[in-house]
Amino acid sequence: MSILADSKSRLAVPEKIKALAMDLDGTVLAPGGILSGRTKKAIEGCMERGIKVIIATGRPIEAVESYRASLGAEGPMIYFNGAVVVDMPGGKILKTTLMNKEAVEFCIDLSREMGVYCQIYIQKKGDSRMPLVAERDDPERRLYHERIGILAELVDFKETMQSPELEGCVKAMLLAEPEIIAKIRPRLDERLGGKSALPRKAYIAQTQKTFLEVMDTETSKGRGLLFAMECLSLKGEEVIAFGDEENDLPMFGVAGFSVAPSNAKEAVKAQADLVAASNEEDGVAAFLEDFFGL
Repeated sequence: MSILADSKSRLAVPEKIKALAMDLDGTVLAPGGILSGRTKKAIEGCMERGIKVIIATGRPIEAVESYRASLGAEGPMIYFNGAVVVDMPGGKILKTTLMNKEAVEFCIDLSREMGVYCQIYIQKKGDSRMPLVAERDDPERRLYHERIGILAELVDFKETMQSPELEGCVKAMLLAEPEIIAKIRPRLDERLGGKSALPRKAYIAQTQKTFLEVMDTETSKGRGLLFAMECLSLKGEEVIAFGDEENDLPMFGVAGFSVAPSNAKEAVKAQADLVAASNEEDGVAAFLEDFFGL
């Protein structure tokens, strides 16, 4: 029986693991958004042993479906960094957490003031779809489309926010070069993150070098994972979480054991129980092969 432990004495015993909570970009997927044959085989090997796979990603539902279907993973999946949990493959939405309106409006105003590209996933009343909207055709709009496969519809943000058809907003994204993100982040933190006289109004996370995402305060991959675990009657010690960015850290606190690839941010590796090889080297697959004896 293989047992892994870190200096904090957190244990991972293969026979006790019933689920894997897996981030996609930078973790399970190789550079270029590729699900390698080795990784696919390792994950399928775990599923054949009855281990559940819970995809936990910042991506929207449609940008994940090809990966989920390829693996054959079923059950509650976590999208939009935990704002939406969906039972797949049926597509039944189990949980949706919408943003504080003031937080959305601040993101819009800040993007206009600083000339930064902003896009927002919205939800309309009586419609389970969550379209992406933006008001500028910047290069970031097309780059996001190339990477994720979704092209934002061009609208006027203020008109959209005032539309009677709007149920709410799921996630706002500010896309810019890292040096611009570094200037935007303090202003978001000050206004929405509870560092001023105002209470915290948003959960803010940098999910890629050029992606700064803003969601409701009740949103995180950790909360999404807790909800999925409740749906599956799982305990923390029965789950291993995998991730590489700061938005994955809340999962690390929920799961009994956590793994980060070597390409992860230093702060993420510091909090992970184990650091595997990089995503370019199929680090997740290598861990699963060794840990479960695949």
